[in-house]
Amino acid sequence: MKYSLVSLLFVFIVFGCKSSDSQNKISVETANVISAVESRLQVDKKSDEQSRSPQSEKMTQITIKEVMGQFDPSKHADFVIIDSKYADRDDRLMYSYAYKAFQNMWNAAKSDGVELKIISATRNFDYQKGIWERKWNGQTKVEGRALPEWIPNPLVRAKKILEYSSMPGTSRHHWGTDIDLNAFENSYFEKGKGLKEYEWLRKNAVTYGFCQPYTAKGVKRPTGYNEEKWHWSYIPSAKIFLERAKELSDSMISGFDGSETAEEISVVENYIFGINHRCKE
Repeated sequence: MKYSLVSLLFVFIVFGCKSSDSQNKISVETANVISAVESRLQVDKKSDEQSRSPQSEKMTQITIKEVMGQFDPSKHADFVIIDSKYADRDDRLMYSYAYKAFQNMWNAAKSDGVELKIISATRNFDYQKGIWERKWNGQTKVEGRALPEWIPNPLVRAKKILEYSSMPGTSRHHWGTDIDLNAFENSYFEKGKGLKEYEWLRKNAVTYGFCQPYTAKGVKRPTGYNEEKWHWSYIPSAKIFLERAKELSDSMISGFDGSETAEEISVVENYIFGINHRCKE
């Protein structure tokens, strides 16, 4: 297309020079063609730049180990430290593209009188293993009880933890694309300040590429974690990780206490892919 337009421009210019009687008319036509060619070349240039964007190039290189969180994000070139003004701690990390998008969303929310604070972000395999095993072994109580005594059956115990916590290797927080905002209780977002924050996110987050992956379960989302109004995901990046996650199998989910239940639970299908359908688009 580029070459045909340029050739057309050349023909107009050459023939335009042969007729002095119609010089003004051809000059106008030539100017129009020049404008059309320049516009098309700009569109082509923009399209080429987008197809070769750093994000698209890097995302094609995501490995299964990165999908499973088996790396150190503090030493990964694509992860950045979140500025303390956006988070509750100064050591949190986020995937760089998701972080830029969040900064834009944070500024828009602030201008509308809404404050967004990141209270959890990237969690690699080892981090998630600590969360899981403390619940599995009873150090962290669930609903005020130590799970080994309350739920001795391994399968039932795993499903209880999976109401809100991921098995290591299956968490979207491994990807650096997902963040928890403001509070870890759904009740916080049901009234007052929390309700205002949640309503703002529901209305505006999509503009900045964010989606709530764990909405209330029902016909459209029968499996997966319980609703988490605090959990938001940057979809342009997360959907690429999700695509690579199709290469996972339940037998690959191992290396932590209770992992033997992964296959019986079908954790990959029911939890990694058991998300809000709008977060897959």
